[in-house]
Amino acid sequence: MRLEHIAFNVDDPAALAAWYVANLEMKIVRSFDEPPYIHFLSDSAGKSLVEIYSNPLGEVIDYAAHHPVTFHLAFAVDDMEASRQRLVSVGATLDGEIDHRANGDKLAFLRDPWGYAIQLVQRVQRMID
Repeated sequence: MRLEHIAFNVDDPAALAAWYVANLEMKIVRSFDEPPYIHFLSDSAGKSLVEIYSNPLGEVIDYAAHHPVTFHLAFAVDDMEASRQRLVSVGATLDGEIDHRANGDKLAFLRDPWGYAIQLVQRVQRMID
Protein backbone atom coordinates (compact mmCIF):
# COMPACT_ATOMS: atom_id res chain seq x y z
CA MET A 1 0.00 0.00 0.00
CA ARG A 2 1.18 3.53 -0.70
CA LEU A 3 -0.24 6.92 0.11
CA GLU A 4 -2.14 8.37 -2.85
CA HIS A 5 -3.09 11.84 -1.59
CA ILE A 6 -3.83 14.14 1.28
CA ALA A 7 -6.91 16.36 1.03
CA PHE A 8 -8.13 19.57 2.54
CA ASN A 9 -11.21 21.72 2.29
CA VAL A 10 -10.55 25.33 1.25
CA ASP A 11 -12.63 28.38 0.33
CA ASP A 12 -11.30 28.86 -3.22
CA PRO A 13 -9.73 25.70 -4.66
CA ALA A 14 -9.33 27.08 -8.20
CA ALA A 15 -7.34 30.11 -7.05
CA LEU A 16 -5.27 28.06 -4.63
CA ALA A 17 -4.52 25.48 -7.34
CA ALA A 18 -3.49 28.19 -9.80
CA TRP A 19 -1.07 29.74 -7.28
CA TYR A 20 0.44 26.37 -6.37
CA VAL A 21 0.92 25.52 -10.05
CA ALA A 22 2.50 28.90 -10.80
CA ASN A 23 4.73 29.05 -7.74
CA LEU A 24 5.33 25.60 -6.23
CA GLU A 25 5.98 23.60 -9.40
CA MET A 26 2.78 21.62 -8.96
CA LYS A 27 0.61 20.35 -11.81
CA ILE A 28 -3.16 19.91 -11.99
CA VAL A 29 -3.75 16.26 -12.89
CA ARG A 30 -7.54 16.30 -12.51
CA SER A 31 -10.08 19.01 -11.76
CA PHE A 32 -13.81 19.59 -11.85
CA ASP A 33 -15.53 22.90 -12.64
CA GLU A 34 -18.65 22.03 -10.65
CA PRO A 35 -19.08 21.83 -6.87
CA PRO A 36 -17.13 20.86 -4.84
CA TYR A 37 -14.51 22.11 -7.36
CA ILE A 38 -12.05 19.28 -6.74
CA HIS A 39 -8.46 19.79 -7.88
CA PHE A 40 -5.81 17.08 -7.65
CA LEU A 41 -2.30 18.55 -7.75
CA SER A 42 0.86 16.52 -8.21
CA ASP A 43 4.30 17.54 -7.09
CA SER A 44 7.07 18.15 -9.63
CA ALA A 45 8.17 14.51 -9.39
CA GLY A 46 4.66 13.23 -10.04
CA LYS A 47 4.80 11.05 -6.93
CA SER A 48 2.64 12.95 -4.42
CA LEU A 49 -0.89 14.30 -4.72
CA VAL A 50 -2.77 16.97 -2.83
CA GLU A 51 -6.52 17.17 -3.26
CA ILE A 52 -8.20 20.50 -2.61
CA TYR A 53 -11.90 21.22 -2.80
CA SER A 54 -14.66 23.36 -1.32
CA ASN A 55 -17.16 20.94 0.15
CA PRO A 56 -19.96 22.33 2.35
CA LEU A 57 -20.25 18.96 4.11
CA GLY A 58 -17.01 19.72 5.95
CA GLU A 59 -15.54 22.66 7.77
CA VAL A 60 -13.01 24.98 6.19
CA ILE A 61 -10.52 25.22 9.02
CA ASP A 62 -8.90 28.60 9.65
CA TYR A 63 -5.36 27.26 9.42
CA ALA A 64 -3.98 30.80 9.41
CA ALA A 65 -5.08 31.05 13.05
CA HIS A 66 -3.00 27.99 13.98
CA HIS A 67 0.72 27.47 14.40
CA PRO A 68 2.20 26.06 11.17
CA VAL A 69 3.15 22.79 12.89
CA THR A 70 -0.61 22.07 13.16
CA PHE A 71 -0.84 21.57 9.39
CA HIS A 72 1.57 22.35 6.59
CA LEU A 73 2.67 21.14 3.18
CA ALA A 74 6.42 20.62 3.00
CA PHE A 75 8.40 21.13 -0.21
CA ALA A 76 11.99 20.05 -0.79
CA VAL A 77 14.23 22.84 -2.09
CA ASP A 78 17.85 23.06 -3.12
CA ASP A 79 18.36 26.70 -2.11
CA MET A 80 16.44 27.76 0.99
CA GLU A 81 17.19 31.47 0.84
CA ALA A 82 16.40 31.88 -2.86
CA SER A 83 13.22 29.81 -2.58
CA ARG A 84 11.94 31.84 0.36
CA GLN A 85 12.68 35.10 -1.40
CA ARG A 86 10.98 33.98 -4.61
CA LEU A 87 7.82 32.88 -2.79
CA VAL A 88 7.63 36.13 -0.84
CA SER A 89 7.90 38.04 -4.13
CA VAL A 90 4.74 36.27 -5.38
CA GLY A 91 2.57 36.78 -2.30
CA ALA A 92 3.71 34.36 0.39
CA THR A 93 4.61 35.70 3.82
CA LEU A 94 7.37 34.55 6.13
CA ASP A 95 6.35 32.75 9.31
CA GLY A 96 9.53 32.70 11.36
CA GLU A 97 13.19 32.41 10.60
CA ILE A 98 15.16 29.62 8.98
CA ASP A 99 15.70 26.78 11.44
CA HIS A 100 19.22 25.43 11.05
CA ARG A 101 19.17 21.88 12.40
CA ALA A 102 22.17 20.19 14.03
CA ASN A 103 22.47 17.72 11.13
CA GLY A 104 22.72 20.58 8.60
CA ASP A 105 19.11 20.52 7.38
CA LYS A 106 17.32 23.86 6.96
CA LEU A 107 13.59 24.27 7.61
CA ALA A 108 11.42 27.34 7.19
CA PHE A 109 7.72 28.17 7.31
CA LEU A 110 5.84 30.57 5.05
CA ARG A 111 2.15 31.23 4.50
CA ASP A 112 0.57 31.18 1.06
CA PRO A 113 -1.73 34.12 0.17
CA TRP A 114 -4.65 32.34 1.93
CA GLY A 115 -2.72 31.73 5.14
CA TYR A 116 -2.04 28.01 4.65
CA ALA A 117 1.34 26.97 5.98
CA ILE A 118 4.08 25.90 3.61
CA GLN A 119 7.34 24.48 4.90
CA LEU A 120 10.48 24.58 2.83
CA VAL A 121 12.95 21.81 3.56
CA GLN A 122 16.56 21.80 2.42
CA ARG A 123 17.98 18.45 3.48
CA VAL A 124 21.64 17.52 3.62
CA GLN A 125 20.53 14.03 2.64
CA ARG A 126 17.20 13.52 0.89
CA MET A 127 14.78 11.27 2.73
CA ILE A 128 12.94 10.12 -0.44
CA ASP A 129 13.40 10.53 -4.19
